[in-house]
Amino acid sequence: MRRSVGVAAASAAAVLVAGCGGGGPQSGGDQKLTGDKIVLGVLNDQSGAYSELSGRNSVKAVEMAIADFKAKYGDKAVTKNISVETADHQNKPDVANSKAQEMYDRKGVDAILDVPTSSAALKVADVAKEKKKLYFNIGAATTDLTGKSCNKYTFHYAYDTYMLAHGTGTVTTQQVGKNWYILYPNYAFGQDMEKSFSAAITAAGGQVVGKDGAPFPNTSGDYSSFLLKAPTLNPKPQVLGTMQAGAELVNVVKQYNEFKLRDKGVGLAVGLMFITDIHSLTPAALAGTTYTDAWYWNFDQQNREWADRFQKETGTRPSFAHAANYSAAMQYLEAVQAAGTDDADTVVKGLEGKEVNDLFLRNGKIRAEDHRVIHDAYLAQVKPQAEVSEPWDYVKILKTIPAAEAFRAPSADCKM
Repeated sequence: MRRSVGVAAASAAAVLVAGCGGGGPQSGGDQKLTGDKIVLGVLNDQSGAYSELSGRNSVKAVEMAIADFKAKYGDKAVTKNISVETADHQNKPDVANSKAQEMYDRKGVDAILDVPTSSAALKVADVAKEKKKLYFNIGAATTDLTGKSCNKYTFHYAYDTYMLAHGTGTVTTQQVGKNWYILYPNYAFGQDMEKSFSAAITAAGGQVVGKDGAPFPNTSGDYSSFLLKAPTLNPKPQVLGTMQAGAELVNVVKQYNEFKLRDKGVGLAVGLMFITDIHSLTPAALAGTTYTDAWYWNFDQQNREWADRFQKETGTRPSFAHAANYSAAMQYLEAVQAAGTDDADTVVKGLEGKEVNDLFLRNGKIRAEDHRVIHDAYLAQVKPQAEVSEPWDYVKILKTIPAAEAFRAPSADCKM
C-alpha cells in the first residue's frame, strides 16, 4: 500500500516554528540536491494495531512540516520540490525491510520517518546503514536503536523503553505497589519494555512476581488467561503492568475492567499510552492511571495552536507520534537548508550535537554519541471523567522530567 503525496504551498496563516534553523537560507543557484528535489518517506502501520496512534495522520503531519518550511523560506528555500512517499509495513519486519529498500532505491527517498514496531524499526536501521540514507525513528521504543544497533544514519527521536520505565515504573512502585505482574507483547519492543521496567521496579525497591509474553500480533484479542492468572499469584501483585500499545492496549484494559481486577486489589500501570488510546477507551476506563508521555497537545499554547491546525486537517487531536513526525521532518529540512545539500554525511554532521527547541522538542539535543534525541518528558495522569472540560482534554501533567534525566546515558554498546 503506497501513495505519493504532493504538498501545496502553505497559506500565509501557517504557524512557523521558531528556533529550528541551523543557519541562514541558501541562495537559489547553489543547490546540490539529488534531482533538485527532496523526498521524505513515511513508513508505518496504516491498517493494524498502531494505525490510530500514528498511521496516515503522521503523513499529514509531515505534509504540514513541508508546508511550514516552504512558508518560512519562500523563494530562498533550498528547493520547492518536496514530496512524500508512504507505505504500510503491516508491523512485519520483512515487509518493512523491503519497503525501506524500495523507498531508498526506487522512490528516491532521502529520509525515512516513523516506523513503529521495534522489530521492523531495527530492520530499517540496517537498510539505512547499508544505503547510507537518513532514518528518523519515531514510533519504536527499543533502546537497541541507540545501543548495539546504532549507526551513523539512524536517529531515535521521540521516546524509548528507558524513558517509559524511568517515569512510570519508578513512580508507580513508590506510590502504588511494590509487587508487579508484567504482561508484554512477545517481540522486540515488549521484551525490551519488560527488561527496562523490571530494572526500574527493582531499583525503586519493588519486585516482579510474575511476567508473561502474549502473542504479537494478538489476532484473537483475548488476554483472559493472563489477566485471570494475576490475582492468583503468590505473592499477589499489587500492580498489573501492561506493555501493550495501540489497539492491543485497548483490549487489555477492557478485559482488565471486565474481570474487575482493581476490585481484587490489582492496580493498573500502562507502559505506553497515546491520547488516541484514551479516546478509544474513554477517560472513565483509565481514570487515575499514571503514565509517561513524550508530548501532550494541550500542554501549552504552542502545542494547542498546532493541535488546532492538525485537527482541522485530520478531524482528530494529535498523539505525540504525530507531533514528533512533524518535528523530525522539519529538523531534516532545516538541516538540508543549512547545508545547501542533501548529501547524507553532510546533513548528519549538521544534525549531530544540535540543540533544539521546537513544537515537540523542549530542551532538545541530538546527541552525537548515539543519535538519541533527548528532550523533556512528562509524568501524566488520566483525568476522571468529571474533570474533562472538552473533547480530548483527558490528561493532566503531574511533572516535567528534564531531558537529561528522561533518557539514559549513551550506551557502551553503541559503536557509531
